[in-house]
Amino acid sequence: MSSALDRLKSLTDKMSSYELERKTNRVELKKLFFELKIDKKIKKFEDIFLFKAINLSGASLLEENLGEIKEGKYLQILAISYNKNAQVKSKNISLAYYGRVEKVDTLLKNKVVEFIIRYRFEKSFITLEHYHSIIKKFGSKSEID
Repeated sequence: MSSALDRLKSLTDKMSSYELERKTNRVELKKLFFELKIDKKIKKFEDIFLFKAINLSGASLLEENLGEIKEGKYLQILAISYNKNAQVKSKNISLAYYGRVEKVDTLLKNKVVEFIIRYRFEKSFITLEHYHSIIKKFGSKSEID
C-alpha cells in the first residue's frame, strides 16, 4: 500500500513541478517575445501559438551543439504556417531577422535560441492538452479486436 502512495506522491510532485516550470517558461517566453521584437510582426503574444511551428536559421538547436552558429547563414526566427485549403499548404514567415550570424552579438543569438526552446516547451503542452481532449471523446467505448 505504501509503495502505491509513494508512486502517487511522486507522480503528483512531478506534475506540479512541470506546471510550475510551464508558468515560469511562459513568463520568460513573453519577455523574449518583446525583447526580440517579434511583436513588430505578430501583435498579440498568444498568436505565436497559432503557427504549426517556429524555427530558426543560423544556429543549431541540437542538444549536443545548442546555439552553435552555422557560418555563412543569417540568424532569423521563422514561423511555419499551414493552410490545408491553399495550393501551397506550408509557408515560412520571417518573424525576426538579425543579419549574418557571425556578426550577431552572442547574447542576442543565445536569446533567440532560448526563445525557440521556450516556445517549443509551451507548444508541447498545448499539443498535449489538445490530444488529451480528443482522447476524452473516445472514453471507454472503443474496442480493439
